[in-house]
Amino acid sequence: MPLYPTLLSASETLLHEHDQIPEPRKAKLQQLADYITQKEGKTINLNFICTHNSRRSHISQIWAAVGAAHFGLTGVSTFSGGTEATAFNPRAVAAIQRIGFKVDDPGGANPLYRVSFGEDLDPLVSFSKTYDDAANPTQHFAAIMTCSDADEHCPFIPGAEFRLPLTYEDPKLADDTPEEANRYDERVRQIGREMLYAMQLVAKKH
Repeated sequence: MPLYPTLLSASETLLHEHDQIPEPRKAKLQQLADYITQKEGKTINLNFICTHNSRRSHISQIWAAVGAAHFGLTGVSTFSGGTEATAFNPRAVAAIQRIGFKVDDPGGANPLYRVSFGEDLDPLVSFSKTYDDAANPTQHFAAIMTCSDADEHCPFIPGAEFRLPLTYEDPKLADDTPEEANRYDERVRQIGREMLYAMQLVAKKH
């Protein structure tokens, strides 16, 4: 199932940048790939968790879905949540649009964005929520901790059968500075590079 042309081109570029992923992070991504591979034939739920569910967790959820679609991995569902709900930050939304995603913004304090990545692929509905929200799985899922604060302050995630700390620097640190757009673009590319790499590892096992 094809991705949008701009997004496909970006994804292929990111896949060729695997040498930019440090070896310790490749080892963590291998753990994620192993988890997915071991559950072949079963429902695979990946819940990406960050404190505010506003930036890194959404970007990770979206790129993991892209990776699964790009490599034809069936049964993989991606989710995101936080320890508190805020909103999918507009700066992060703008960054994913710049790399090729199409986003429908209905407006409101916590918009239910529809994030599309291919003509024949179901869009993701992205909005900020807690990790145990009714929209997320309650058992038999992987908890992937995308920020160190959530990883430190949530040592136990009820229902998770696998937990992986895969933390990213918060692009929020550059908000309202001249580096803002570059920092968000950099984080979108880093997360995309790593999620695509992990899904490629799974595909190679098939």
